[in-house]
Amino acid sequence: MPQSGAPEAPSVELLQDERVEAEVLESELVYEGRVWDVRSDTVAYGSGRIVRQYVDHPGAAAVVAVDDDERVLLIQQYRHPIRHRDWEIPAGLLDVAGEAPIETARRELAEEVDLVASSWEPLVSIFTTPGGNDEIVHLFLARGLSPAGEVHAREDEEADIRVEWLPLADAVAGIFAGRLRNGILTTGVLAAAERLRAARTPASV
Repeated sequence: MPQSGAPEAPSVELLQDERVEAEVLESELVYEGRVWDVRSDTVAYGSGRIVRQYVDHPGAAAVVAVDDDERVLLIQQYRHPIRHRDWEIPAGLLDVAGEAPIETARRELAEEVDLVASSWEPLVSIFTTPGGNDEIVHLFLARGLSPAGEVHAREDEEADIRVEWLPLADAVAGIFAGRLRNGILTTGVLAAAERLRAARTPASV
């Protein structure tokens, strides 16, 4: 019980991230990259000011594609910063002006793995590394999968992309065993597993 006069703690169900419009006193483009930039901002915060460098990111959309046998589609490609060919889910940058995240997701599913889906549901949106970049990734569950009308040419890291269908339960097990460590994959697979579990569970009366 809270002490008399003490503010009552908010209900857990009501907790949410809070947007703060801190005044940016100065913003400097430190590095202009091919995909994203690095900025250094001086911000008025509290009774003083802070300086923070971060990656200025366009954001992304990602797809958890699950077939009728509840297998999830995973892709493996080389990621130079971590020196790994890690397992991921199809994803792409929000780099087309005016394109909604779900349309980016549709485009990436077709371009990366030559698939289309008849059913799309938003799963979750996440900040990937809030201390180092402003990236937000919107994740979608795609069902009713079928081959796309055309096969896309791929280059660079996507040239030798590997595609595997893994039972969703095995993907969850791989995450907890530490064999699958990609953050977007982890979030998407666990969210999809919970969504499908909830759909199978009869609502309580």
